[in-house]
Amino acid sequence: MHVERTGVADASAAADSFTRASGTGLSQASASFRAESFPSAARAALGLLVLLLLWQIGAWLLQQTMPIASLLAPWPTFKSLGWLLGSGQLWAHVLASLQRVLVGLVLALVIGVPLGLLIGRSRAVEQATGGAFQLLRMISPLSWMPIVVMLFGVGDAPIYFLLTFAAVWPIMLNTSAGVRTIDPNWLQLGASLSATRVEMLARVIIPAVLGHVLTGLRLAIGIVWIVLVPCEMLGVSKGLGYFILDTRDRLAYSELMAAVLFIGLLGWLLDSAARRLHKRWAHGKA
Repeated sequence: MHVERTGVADASAAADSFTRASGTGLSQASASFRAESFPSAARAALGLLVLLLLWQIGAWLLQQTMPIASLLAPWPTFKSLGWLLGSGQLWAHVLASLQRVLVGLVLALVIGVPLGLLIGRSRAVEQATGGAFQLLRMISPLSWMPIVVMLFGVGDAPIYFLLTFAAVWPIMLNTSAGVRTIDPNWLQLGASLSATRVEMLARVIIPAVLGHVLTGLRLAIGIVWIVLVPCEMLGVSKGLGYFILDTRDRLAYSELMAAVLFIGLLGWLLDSAARRLHKRWAHGKA
């Protein structure tokens, strides 16, 4: 009888343990299902709503001591943004800024990719240039503004120089890192097939480092977009940076905030485009 009671007790304990484990598993599965069923877009929208609420609270607090701060609130900003886009006043400045970004990125690619290939392929070149490039990389592009204005004058030329200087480093460094990750067996295979340097570059090295170049390009876009606005305060008559100064001088603070908001939206779109380009390359490679 004692053995039977012990067996029954063990069976009951095992059943309770199974029930608790099942309940825990079901709870975890249910929580996981709820988390997965809540789409990422909804989470992003929630984050934007929180940011909008904080923006409104901040404008309201400033308004208590500075009545003009009411123009910095979300509703006047959205209203001014809609009017600026609808009237077409902002588009000329947007196109001018995007043109400068494009020219700066193209120049940075033309300079940074060959330098990155050279540094990645030659240890001697890397050792000779590493210290100098690291020193230059750590200098803020904006600190060159007085010098480039003295050298190039006002206009687009100093802006192109500053944007290129800001963008070339992530492209160059990522390209050289990509070269160092190439499988030596591929290089040996190309050499065994008597491939020329141009063929090795076009069919082995460039395809192997393209992902690193795209990563560097995405980083460069973020840096260039941040540097662009202060650069466009160097005496040009078009551009988002110029438009911000103009709205400040006109005391049109709702338009100023609209321009700031639109700069953020455009930057997000540029980064998204670079990210999609990298994903498309990775998907095609797979």
